[in-house]
Amino acid sequence: MTRTTEWTVRIVVFEEDGTTKARAVLDTGSATLTGRGAAHCNPEDVDIPEIGDELASGRALKDLAGRLLRVADRDLAGVGAPPPPARRPTVYGWADTSA
Repeated sequence: MTRTTEWTVRIVVFEEDGTTKARAVLDTGSATLTGRGAAHCNPEDVDIPEIGDELASGRALKDLAGRLLRVADRDLAGVGAPPPPARRPTVYGWADTSA
């Protein structure tokens, strides 16, 4: 069976109080998911707006991807096929406390 579906992602980038913010909105036709991201320019760096746009947009897309995967995990669990338990990676050297 062949099936084709097209989903649309729209990214809105804006400045607010010295912070570049982005919102990535996925429209599947039957649902909408939104990811958010932000970027701040270091006061010691040259202000290049395009870089802030790229960082904020990339972070919004990453947030959107995580949200979409969580929805898929819930849907799988709802039909009796939960994903395998998460494995913690082996850490070498200094552990990242934010992980």
